[in-house]
Amino acid sequence: MLVGCKDSYEGPAIPEVPVNEQINVTSLQYPELRRDGGYVYLNAGYKGILLVRQTASLYTAFERACPYDPTSACGQVKVDQSNLFIVDECCGSQFNFQGNVTSGPAVYSLKQYRTSLSGNLLYISN
Repeated sequence: MLVGCKDSYEGPAIPEVPVNEQINVTSLQYPELRRDGGYVYLNAGYKGILLVRQTASLYTAFERACPYDPTSACGQVKVDQSNLFIVDECCGSQFNFQGNVTSGPAVYSLKQYRTSLSGNLLYISN
């Protein structure tokens, strides 16, 4: 079993909601997760989860609420059309696929959820 997570999150107060998701990464529902750099959006977390396949054995799950202003109605990150970075079109902040800020006004990284892979099943939790 492999785990990818951050021990603590230092950033703005993103409302805490329970996250306990399980997906089959080989499911026909998620064809994007069959290649490194592929991603999907999940309806979980506070404003959604962006799940990224880093490698066949490592997945990262980010909260979609932008850390610049997480309670803003439009503060939600998504993958840019170029597929090179993650952006919040509301405030203009940009992040890399490790969740780190590459361009502000955000100064905090994206909130990351725990992931663990067991066979084809990926578990996402907080």
